[in-house]
Amino acid sequence: MNADTNDVVVTGLGATTPLGGDVASTWSAMLAGESGISRITEEWADGFPVRIAGRLKAEPTEVLDRVQARRMDRCEQIALVAAREAWADAGRPDVDPERLAVVIGTGTGGALTLLGQDDILEASGVRRVSPHTVPMLMANGPAAWVSIDLGARAGAHTPVSACASGAEAIAMGMDLIRLGRADVVVAGGTEACVHPLPLAGFAQAKAHSRRNDEPQRASRPFDVDRDGFVIGEGSTVVVLERAEFAAARAARAHATLAGAGVTSDAYHITGAHADGQIRAIRQALTAAGLSPLDIEHVHAHATSTPQGDLVEAESITEAIGTHPAVTATKSMTGHLFGAAGAIGALAAILAVRDGVIPATQNLDSLDPKVKLDIVTGGPRRGGLKAALTNSFGFGGHNASLVFTPAP
Repeated sequence: MNADTNDVVVTGLGATTPLGGDVASTWSAMLAGESGISRITEEWADGFPVRIAGRLKAEPTEVLDRVQARRMDRCEQIALVAAREAWADAGRPDVDPERLAVVIGTGTGGALTLLGQDDILEASGVRRVSPHTVPMLMANGPAAWVSIDLGARAGAHTPVSACASGAEAIAMGMDLIRLGRADVVVAGGTEACVHPLPLAGFAQAKAHSRRNDEPQRASRPFDVDRDGFVIGEGSTVVVLERAEFAAARAARAHATLAGAGVTSDAYHITGAHADGQIRAIRQALTAAGLSPLDIEHVHAHATSTPQGDLVEAESITEAIGTHPAVTATKSMTGHLFGAAGAIGALAAILAVRDGVIPATQNLDSLDPKVKLDIVTGGPRRGGLKAALTNSFGFGGHNASLVFTPAP
């Protein structure tokens, strides 16, 4: 591997998602066009306006130590599962702990613990509340657990930027390496908040799809009949390395993280604005030293909301053009919020590495306002010079990442 001093490569991948309990099964299902969205079978969902979600394919408690798992929120459990897979995939780098950092983003942190323990407090009193409540609910818990597990001492960081959190974490990981603060960074996102309260809130905001009778067809990015996103849970983690460090240990790289752009809209607490998205995309291209014509594939944020998809389509068209092959894998996984940017990065990395782009599902009739080349029907194959992935979140958070083939 010939490496530039400023290059950052991806050497490890880990995931647990609604499509599979690891990277291989998730990617295989994605290419096959499978859906991880199903009906919520718990009794509390009876009568709810929203009764569908993207639930994990594999339970984290099946692979974690039972005692340790009981002291962790679900979002912490799955971050640790994904991080361990990514670390093993990277070959468990022999790195000075003070040159190893962790950045794990999340949108809600330990929401299940917070809401569950509040129910216990109200029903049974203070003595029944778990003594592990605070470390289980704190948003930095996933990053902390991963840093403890790996012995990372160069920092454990937690971007909390709604649905851009996972992508911001990866961008921050790249910055830590380029600033000389770390040689290796374990970065990604995690989310687990399938619970009555978030679902009720999203339903009241009319942001969540209500296609309860056809869950697998509910998430339909760019389709003229889309009616909202589908909540999902999962985690994706990547191992980033200074290219020189990876080359010195003869590590295999999946791809190069060539550039990143992070902006804010300063516009509306929930509404998106094309200006902020366009600036994030252009920043990422500038950082990567690429032109819009170099981008041959875009993994869209595309949540399946009526307005959000149109704003992103406008942003891609303005910042890059209509030539890239665009896909939206939330049509299969649902929207993983704080982990969305990380699983989007995974899909873009694998598309660049394997030369294949998964198809967007449930796109029966393209919204006439969308002028993009959306991949449908089946995977599109062919080598890619560069791929860009977008992540946007409530609060006006925007993050774009550019991946190119490994050196």
